[in-house]
Amino acid sequence: MEAKKTSDSFTIMSEMIMPNDTNPLGNLMGGNLMRWMDIAGGICAGKHCEAHVVTASVDHVSFQKPILVGDVITLKAKVTRAFNTSVEIYVEVFAENIKGHNSRRSNHAYFTFVALDDEKKKPRSVPKLIPLSKEEQDLFEGAVRRREIRLILSGRMKPEDATEVKNFFASK
Repeated sequence: MEAKKTSDSFTIMSEMIMPNDTNPLGNLMGGNLMRWMDIAGGICAGKHCEAHVVTASVDHVSFQKPILVGDVITLKAKVTRAFNTSVEIYVEVFAENIKGHNSRRSNHAYFTFVALDDEKKKPRSVPKLIPLSKEEQDLFEGAVRRREIRLILSGRMKPEDATEVKNFFASK
């Protein structure tokens, strides 16, 4: 399995916010946004893994700025790291009005997807990631700490076994 660059699976998706996507105040409902983030992340992960993928986890979703009815959102998803059978995907959401004005980053989150084989629908290995830019390298290196935190929070790792997290705080 040949390693891939981030650009090989980078995914951009756009949606217009319609009245049925919003709450009574005219703001996009968080669940609708999370659904679109999951779709964009899943497309990106599937392209990298060349396989069907399932969502394994979503880290803290940050809701920074409201998205209003009539706004257009652009979701950008990129692989930050590939592990054995899973990939971490960073999804950012940008909003602007239909004229392309008032552009702002409104949300972001890290998703983890697991690749499945075609026959038994069991986890399968995924291609490694080649980070090229400084930003890609920073996201790549931070992914191990984020993964350890996810594993601790899910009860699948003991805090004392989280060496990368310990090293990160010990070096400060």
